[in-house]
Amino acid sequence: MGKNCNNIGIIILAAGKGRRLNCSDTPKVLLKIGGKPIVKYVLETLESNGIGKNQICIVVGFKKEKIIRELGRCYIYAVQEQQLGTAHAALAGADSLPEKFRDILVMNGDDSAFYGFKALGDFIGQHILDKNDITILTVEIDYPPGLGRIIRDKNGKFAEMREKENLKPGDEKIKEINTGAYCFNRQWFNSMYCRLEPISGLGEYGLPGLARIAIENNSKIGEYRLKDGSQWFGINTARQLAKANILKSKPKI
Repeated sequence: MGKNCNNIGIIILAAGKGRRLNCSDTPKVLLKIGGKPIVKYVLETLESNGIGKNQICIVVGFKKEKIIRELGRCYIYAVQEQQLGTAHAALAGADSLPEKFRDILVMNGDDSAFYGFKALGDFIGQHILDKNDITILTVEIDYPPGLGRIIRDKNGKFAEMREKENLKPGDEKIKEINTGAYCFNRQWFNSMYCRLEPISGLGEYGLPGLARIAIENNSKIGEYRLKDGSQWFGINTARQLAKANILKSKPKI
């Protein structure tokens, strides 16, 4: 990541309850895999490679006191009082970071445990080099049911991020998905957030909506595809949690 290390603010979304995992008393990001809370992996990856705690804002909500107690008070914390979606949570984080950060990386605390630092660094580096307003981190996975897809044009260029509710016939064959991680030009993010419309039926404001706004407004949008698909692992079910635990419990060779 080089000199970009000092110029990026990082927002980790950790306010969710984890309803599909029946997290009644423990925040989802504190569930353990390999003997360690899920969110600690990405924090350790960042910090061991030069990212300071004063660059990281953790957005908390459900059982926030448990997260703060577990991770310590050295990070910046933002509180999402109402569960109004990922974009709403990211806005809380952006408002809490120091103004000096021109660009921000937003990622989920519950699916980031397998990211390698080089991949994150290359993602951020491309965003900054290309001077994008928004850059989307994508990945190809073999079995992506229940997930939106990345739609590319005939030349292979990014065309659309199509959510699972809006998939068209044939889209299920596409393996490339949105990981839920984004880099934003911070000024662009703040100015475009007010144009977001709530997700139909949920009343929440999701980050994918900003990709649509970027396209509609001819903003500079880019994408970075992970070269190693194993670096993204979504944890939404008990089976996925168990698999992640097995993967993180394997001894390193």
